[in-house]
Amino acid sequence: MPNTHPTTFFGLGIAPKVLETLERMKFQIPTPIQYKAIPLAVEGKDIMGIAQTGTGKTLAFAIPMVQRLAQGTSNGLIVVPTRELALQVDETIRKVAVPFGIKSTVLIGGASMEEQIRDIKRGARILVATPGRLIDHLQRGTARLNNVAILVLDEADRMFDMGFAPQIEQILREVPKERQTMLFSATMPRDIMVMAGRHMKLPINIEVAPQGTAAENVVQEIFVVKRESKILLLQKLLGEYRGSVLLFSRTKHGARKLTRDIKVMGHSAAEIHSDKTLAQRRQALEGFKVGRYRVLVATDIAARGIDVKGIEVVINFDLPDDAENYVHRIGRTGRAGMEGRAISIATPDQADLIQAIEKTVRSQITQAQHPDVETHTLYRPPAGGSGSSGRSSGGGRSFVNRNLARGRRRFR
Repeated sequence: MPNTHPTTFFGLGIAPKVLETLERMKFQIPTPIQYKAIPLAVEGKDIMGIAQTGTGKTLAFAIPMVQRLAQGTSNGLIVVPTRELALQVDETIRKVAVPFGIKSTVLIGGASMEEQIRDIKRGARILVATPGRLIDHLQRGTARLNNVAILVLDEADRMFDMGFAPQIEQILREVPKERQTMLFSATMPRDIMVMAGRHMKLPINIEVAPQGTAAENVVQEIFVVKRESKILLLQKLLGEYRGSVLLFSRTKHGARKLTRDIKVMGHSAAEIHSDKTLAQRRQALEGFKVGRYRVLVATDIAARGIDVKGIEVVINFDLPDDAENYVHRIGRTGRAGMEGRAISIATPDQADLIQAIEKTVRSQITQAQHPDVETHTLYRPPAGGSGSSGRSSGGGRSFVNRNLARGRRRFR
């Protein structure tokens, strides 16, 4: 394959009818992960793909899967960590599969088991499933995996983080050994490498960005304030920006409280977390997409299940416990080549967690200041082999300072 990145999907081994479908969908230029993965996947190779979130991984496995299934009677299985991601993946799958008469269905908790069984009986050949609900179907005998020719594990590291490793192992035992396996994720922890070694056949590693690399077009900054000042800072930030905001809370209780506080501030808001039913979560996400809610408050259950273009700012009101989740959170902005911004709010006692995040993203995050809220500057050891990007820390320009050129108020 030539090293030059192509300007069309032509020449990647994609069948003419699939190319026609992509043209109707207005997909014209493949992303790096699509460019690298599709030719290998079309050949039936096992793949381990590492790419930032929002880079088109779904289409990278959807195109080869549909193309292969259209040639025979075998089935495909896509396993994902969350309900929201399952619905998102199925939406893309249907766009490619429907022209070929290939049906898909989503097997997730919180939805009707009976409807899922009907879809399977009506000949759904692609199953998009969360591990728990898929196991439920296997135990009931309402789904069988003996005809699966292509298995995709999407966001595999998130599934391991959520404790799904035993279910994944069980699913791998149920599918035929003679199959194609594609594994996609933003990071590749050792546990996943070990599992891949046992269950994949000479997988080809594809990495379009270093593990943990945050999207290049996302401006990152962090405010360090006292805990009691966090809500005031949030109020100021929501006043500084006018676009849609995805806000992350560490806990469900925190998400509920933040949603109430944001409404009191005068902003429309909805929340997504595991205490909400599937219908409530879908309603909140759809409302966020169409602008009914300006702010969507979420726990990490939504970090990889939200595919919304045009999110202006991701705010980490609480830093994630796992530094790698930081990458997935901020990957919700700056998607599809658009610019984005990620703002984190930390407390002075979180210096170690901040350094862990910076080590994960391989750059030093600018510490910002605000004229109306007292901020702190964390001590950082001198930059050496830490992968500093060269951006200053305490002396970095805050988002308000950078807006001076736009005629907004000055402060020091």
